[in-house]
Amino acid sequence: MTAIAVTIAGSDSGGGAGIQADLKTFSALGVYGASVIAALTAQNTRTVTGVHDVPPAFVRAQMDAVYGDLAVGATKIGMLSNPAVIEAVAGGLDAWDTGPVVLDPVMVTTSGAKLIADEAVEVLAHTLFTRALLVTPNLHEAARLLDEPVADGKAAMERQADALLAQGARGVLLKGGHGEGPTAADLLVTPELRRWFEAPRLDTPNTHGTGCTLSSAIAAGLARGLDLEGSVAAAKAYLHAAIAASDTLTIGSGHGPVHHFHAIWSR
Repeated sequence: MTAIAVTIAGSDSGGGAGIQADLKTFSALGVYGASVIAALTAQNTRTVTGVHDVPPAFVRAQMDAVYGDLAVGATKIGMLSNPAVIEAVAGGLDAWDTGPVVLDPVMVTTSGAKLIADEAVEVLAHTLFTRALLVTPNLHEAARLLDEPVADGKAAMERQADALLAQGARGVLLKGGHGEGPTAADLLVTPELRRWFEAPRLDTPNTHGTGCTLSSAIAAGLARGLDLEGSVAAAKAYLHAAIAASDTLTIGSGHGPVHHFHAIWSR
């Protein structure tokens, strides 16, 4: 049986994040990738110059086409920029067997460009948290979801992860890549599990698409039959290697992408 995963997200014309990063990640990890494009961005390694939302009815039409034909093992959800699109995605999740859902609440790019309307943040949490197996915010996204200051250490991260569970999330991976210190520490919390995943912090500007890549790698693991903890561990290792190899690429003049195919191209 071919492992299949679907990404529902925005397109990154620069190729480093969004739908493009998700499909690269699926392929690198041996999973067939399909896609539902929820928004188009005019974007490169330096900035986002425009966002064009796909009409909600057409987002749903893409979901109906994909899930109506493919035996999907897992779904990753990324950039959904407005409430109507979020509602359309929620309806599609309820209508089809999507496999476990990994929700990456994408809000701001690495370059600092805002990708989601303020009114969509609350709708995202109330509508999709309970439908997802895992939510994967970074420190800034968690702060925005909770309307709190950015967590400044492990104790604050634990408190905010618990608060997101209280908002309805079934599982939270709170990512510490934007924190300080020699290690990048991510916290996985579910009602039954609490585990830290740590890796040495890498000194590189090439971090475009890290959040998209991690969440899609988790979805790939779930599609291949790994449990949640195993999927997160494998995804963390894959992303760390992709960041470590990113300096072997020369892409653009801003925050370059991670090297999704580091293990393949090196051969």
